[in-house]
Amino acid sequence: MKLTVYGPGCPRCEKTAEVVREAAKQAGVEAEVEKVTDVGEMAKAGVLMTPALAIDGKVVISGKVPEVSEVVSHITSATAQQ
Repeated sequence: MKLTVYGPGCPRCEKTAEVVREAAKQAGVEAEVEKVTDVGEMAKAGVLMTPALAIDGKVVISGKVPEVSEVVSHITSATAQQ
């Protein structure tokens, strides 16, 4: 599973990356966490507001720092669809 955090590197984006790592651990999944700071890549992904999170290329959260439980829920849903 690939978890991508989009953002320019601001404190909110760093916090989101921490939340995503913790959520992956709690969900018990093997995940690659990637951070994307390039505005062009964000635009290609359809990210309009940061921080944002994509799971396997699909943006699931945008414009806020999510709670760990919210990310776990998205990871669990994505895992169930595989």
